[in-house]
Amino acid sequence: MSPQVPDYPFSAVAGQAPFKRALILAAVNPRIGGVLISGPRGCAKSTLARGLADVLPDQPAFVTLPLGATEEMVTGTMNLQQVLHEREVMFNPGILAKAHKGVLYVDEVNLLADPLVDLLLDVAASGVNRVERDGISHSHASDFLLVGTMNPDEGELRPQLSDRFGLMVELDSQYNLEERIEIVRRREAFDQNPADFCESYHREQKTLRENILRAREHLGKVHCSDELRVEIARRCEAACVDGLRADIVWYRAAVANAAWRQNDFVSLEDIDAVESLVLAHRRRSRQPPRPPENPRPPFSRPPTSINQNESIAAEPNTADSDTEQVEAEAGQWGAMPPQSQEMDNEKAGDFLSTSAPTSSQSTGYNRSHLSIKSPNARRLAGTRAGTGNAKRQKKSLPDWFRTLLTNGANWPPEKISFKKGRSGCPVLHLVLLDASASTLRNSHFGKAKGIVSRIAEQAYLERHQLQIIGFGNEQVQNLLARQMRSPKDIRHLMNSLEAGGGTPVRDVLLKAHAYLKKLSKQEPDIQLFTYLLTDGLTRQTITDIALPGECTVIDIEQSRVKRGRAAALAEQLGAVYLTLTGINNAAGTGPA
Repeated sequence: MSPQVPDYPFSAVAGQAPFKRALILAAVNPRIGGVLISGPRGCAKSTLARGLADVLPDQPAFVTLPLGATEEMVTGTMNLQQVLHEREVMFNPGILAKAHKGVLYVDEVNLLADPLVDLLLDVAASGVNRVERDGISHSHASDFLLVGTMNPDEGELRPQLSDRFGLMVELDSQYNLEERIEIVRRREAFDQNPADFCESYHREQKTLRENILRAREHLGKVHCSDELRVEIARRCEAACVDGLRADIVWYRAAVANAAWRQNDFVSLEDIDAVESLVLAHRRRSRQPPRPPENPRPPFSRPPTSINQNESIAAEPNTADSDTEQVEAEAGQWGAMPPQSQEMDNEKAGDFLSTSAPTSSQSTGYNRSHLSIKSPNARRLAGTRAGTGNAKRQKKSLPDWFRTLLTNGANWPPEKISFKKGRSGCPVLHLVLLDASASTLRNSHFGKAKGIVSRIAEQAYLERHQLQIIGFGNEQVQNLLARQMRSPKDIRHLMNSLEAGGGTPVRDVLLKAHAYLKKLSKQEPDIQLFTYLLTDGLTRQTITDIALPGECTVIDIEQSRVKRGRAAALAEQLGAVYLTLTGINNAAGTGPA
């Protein structure tokens, strides 16, 4: 067996001062509540997190919670070997028991399955892990320092869990020339001889460990004046934080920073030093976002000298199927500066079910129409009958306690009892919203916003997750990360969006494909539903792209003769094809 390679020394990591400060303060006072590190790949998130254990004075356990962990692995379960050999029910500790008084590290915590997130929320709040399973009623202390890393490009963290992290660090992967050279030099030296490299940093590691211990011992001697307590409260109020957790964490972090500096009193310097760490994931806007007067982001481009009145051409009565006409139309609209368009609040009905596709005589493409059952219905396409996965259940596990009771002294058992499989698999609705300039025609963009708002409302009522990605002006941008948000928040988000530029439909579909494919591997039970809202005014082909789960293309172009290729895109994706006119008619609102 080859010797285990040591972790890269904490002290050897170049730069990342805020990250190091956050970890050190959490080590000085674990009651701060852990550290969340957000940043792209390649900014030493995992390296520093794993190196923390070696500089802690008492060398506590460093336990990693893998993404593929089951609930039983995390909380603990019956000791099956004890049952088989001695026929006695005995608790087998899980990851939470091993992490007690230590560090619980979760890499890519934003991709953690929802059941495990709920578990962490409960245990992090109470410090106690309670297990009621397999005939076992057991509880044990589980007080740990939670350290999580995440890449925001792969989805945001649920607000309930992010707030449990006392401090948050937002990193970027931008380094100057000298830092890049030094980082590569150190990494190469470590890879060539890890033992010698770690030994060269032994003195720094030891000094850091001693300083943390000294700060812990000094923690109880630090005092904070009422004036500075008022200052913390005032800044929390100005940041519009929810609740008082920020006030408490800020106070504890400021005290820890003073103890680290071996001061007996908290100063304004200590409060300033930890402000960004405390508020990074808690700061809220005082009022909902409003459309800016002269908007540029998210899909902005420099204004041009084109006459907007000339850009908005009248809609002809006949179709021109020539692709050059489509390209010219797209270019004409794409020359316009970004513009906002008010959301159309017209109700579009519930996305309950779709009939089997039928051939369209006018275009030759497959189409299907919404079947609206009730104006008050709240189910989405993800839960409609006939999809085959709405009633899917998770795999049943053996119920050993019931098996023992049923078979008595007979062993091995003649019949094994199984637990009832749990239904209600997680559901994600991914909305791809066309925000190109051509969607401004005839209020198409506003109507598309209304459809997105309706999807969001139904998702919220069903407690499904929603993610929105916008594409326009040759950009693809996450507008709403994977989470549950209230319809009111979504309406504010929609009203703040602008449309401009070209239609990078291929780019957004490639991004969606990569994300959904990764998500389906991490959570095999998740149900995935994608909605592509577009006018189809693009020449790009997507025949090589297949999205996991179910896909619906909603054509937001409302002319009788279609210039766009939304129907063709639906055919290439193997997706259900819908039009705004068909949706409105099905909802009883009449033709648009």
